[in-house]
Amino acid sequence: MSETRNKTPEISVVVPAYNEEGAAVGLAREIAAAMADRDYEMIFVDDCSRDGTRAELIAARAELPALRVIAHRRNAGQSRAVRTGILHARGRVVVTLDGDGQNPPADIPKLVDALTRADAPSSLALVGGDRRAARRDSAWKKLASSVGNGVRKRMLNDDANDTGCGLKAFYRDAYLRLPYFDHQHRFLPALMKREGYACEFRDVGHRPRETGRSKYTNIGRLFASLADMVGMIWLNARARNPEGADEV
Repeated sequence: MSETRNKTPEISVVVPAYNEEGAAVGLAREIAAAMADRDYEMIFVDDCSRDGTRAELIAARAELPALRVIAHRRNAGQSRAVRTGILHARGRVVVTLDGDGQNPPADIPKLVDALTRADAPSSLALVGGDRRAARRDSAWKKLASSVGNGVRKRMLNDDANDTGCGLKAFYRDAYLRLPYFDHQHRFLPALMKREGYACEFRDVGHRPRETGRSKYTNIGRLFASLADMVGMIWLNARARNPEGADEV
């Protein structure tokens, strides 16, 4: 194992990947370019892809020393792949982005710098991307997302205009305090607020998918989101925040 993989980095970039042959390695190269002057690692979690995604990523380690590949033994979904990557991460700061390449890695430093800036609020734990202005999807997908985001924001009061954006930077220790459930990645701002943390958002870019196809349909996402929303409302109703604790 190389010296790069032995050291403890400051930032861990986590990417869930499922059937992203032809896209994952290009995305990894973009991450390497965006993070060239940073102390980082990138972790691609292959969620039991049925194509050549895993083989391509393994081969790419020869040219990308910061790349780690974690492989699920069975398919478990995007939220579990994100969590697996975070559990394997060594960085104090974690950045997540989707494996489809629609989140430009060039925006990663913007979110990391906002999270770790010297004058950041002491409670700031997450800075999320907001891709509304730049979103490159079909009109129907944009409409479905707009409605879903509006309902979620109103019901959960999470301050997020676009929680579906996979590009987020947050502190690993804050994430590990959150309750885990399937589809958790869609509710990270609400879960952070539930634990007493602050969240901020920055505009980021968005681009069309160039390879593969979306793993979700609008109808499927709607039904999953409704069920998850009920669960989140219940979690928030059961929350009691001591606002910190002191040893006396």
